[in-house]
Amino acid sequence: MTEIFKENTDRLFLIAGPCVIENWETTYETASMLKEICSELSIPFIFKTSYDKANRSSLKSFRGPGIDKGLQIIGDIRARLNIPVITDVHSPEEAEMVSEHVDYLQIPAFLCRQTDLIIAASKTMKAVNIKKGQFLAPWDVKNIIDKFTSTGNRNLTITERGTCFGYNNLVVDFRTFPIIRSFGYPVVFDATHSLQLPGGLGTCSGGQREFIEPLARAAVACGIDGLFMETHPDPDKALCDGPNMIGLRDLFPLLRTLKAINEACKG
Repeated sequence: MTEIFKENTDRLFLIAGPCVIENWETTYETASMLKEICSELSIPFIFKTSYDKANRSSLKSFRGPGIDKGLQIIGDIRARLNIPVITDVHSPEEAEMVSEHVDYLQIPAFLCRQTDLIIAASKTMKAVNIKKGQFLAPWDVKNIIDKFTSTGNRNLTITERGTCFGYNNLVVDFRTFPIIRSFGYPVVFDATHSLQLPGGLGTCSGGQREFIEPLARAAVACGIDGLFMETHPDPDKALCDGPNMIGLRDLFPLLRTLKAINEACKG
């Protein structure tokens, strides 16, 4: 995983997995298939899932198994498949605890300005992926970077996941990628959450997964360093964020295309 932080690397890396842990079987199946796909395509891969989706539209929304059971499942899959893993943290206390079980911490978009959380995550000296909030301009990310690097930790990636555009809608401003990249840290494009329709179904979010491929193609052509994609064996039956997730069976041909675009653009 350290390859993604090396200077002058042109390989596109992937952060992918289900939105949330539904059960051990589905999580393991997804991780196993992703490892196989990325191995065949020679794409550096970090497995992503969450033990708790704290920012849900409704009180009735499925959140996951919780931190204790969730970390047990994540740790088991990490060991069985020998893959690096990333998961969300929501508080300074979680950051310290979770860092002992994963390779890479993630700060969700809605928490990207929480100074104590950013500092706590940074102090673990783990790699951290911070999602740019839907409410932030790209140049505001410099303040996030300054907070994070104040501890001496520079293992940081920044993820673009769309910007609020009216009610229940997001839009991707492709100027974001070179602006954030100019600050000197790898930039990731979240091709699935960028197509979320937040709260668009009333008690849950909608999504437009049919646009994942064109937006991902454009982002790779803009020179991003990595892709973030939530995927599921059957997105229509997923318990969280199904409308904007990509099906596992659709991932291989898309990644093959995106790899080719990346190689063409970066020479």
